[in-house]
Amino acid sequence: MRSRSTLAAMHVGSEETRLICVRGNSASGKSSVAAGIRSQFGRGIALVGQDNIRRVLLRERDRPEAANIGLIDLTARYALDAGYHVILEGILYVAHYGDMLQQLIADHQGRTHCYYLDVPFEQTLERHATKPIADDVNESQLREWFRPLDLLPGGIETVLGCDSSLDATVDRIMKDSELAVLAETPR
Repeated sequence: MRSRSTLAAMHVGSEETRLICVRGNSASGKSSVAAGIRSQFGRGIALVGQDNIRRVLLRERDRPEAANIGLIDLTARYALDAGYHVILEGILYVAHYGDMLQQLIADHQGRTHCYYLDVPFEQTLERHATKPIADDVNESQLREWFRPLDLLPGGIETVLGCDSSLDATVDRIMKDSELAVLAETPR
C-alpha cells in the first residue's frame, strides 16, 4: 500500500461540508465538546474520535506512523465524501498526526475550523480523576503525555482556554462553523 505522502492531493467533501478538528491534551474536554456539537446538530455529522479508532478499534499504542493515523484520515475523508460534516477529535500530537491533519485540511473543499483546548496540567489531573480510566492511567503517565500548546503550524487553530465553559465552547464552534445555521435548516 502506498503511503499518503506519495499520493497526489485529493479533493474531499464538498463546499457544503464542515470539518471541525478539536485537539488538546488528555482530559481537556475534547470528547465532551464533540458530543455537545453532535447533540446540538443532530443527524448528518460524523464523530471521528482518535481514542475510538486507536484504542478501541485497533488497540494500538500512540506512535508515529501507526495504522490508526491512516484509518482516522480515511474515516474522515469517507464521511466527508458521503456528505457528512465531520468532527475529528483527539490529542492528535503534531509530531504523529500533523502531516495527516494538514493534508486533510488542505484537501477539504468545504469550511474547516480547528480548535485547541488549552487546559493546565493541574486541571488535567483533576478532570482525569473523574474519568473511567483514572485507575488505569496514573499521574506520571499523564505528565508524559502532556504537551503544552502542541499547535499545528500556521496559526490555523483557535486556542480556547479553560475559562471557556463546555456550553460556551460548543456554542462558539457551532457559530464559527455555521453549523448552528445548518442545524436549523430542514435536511
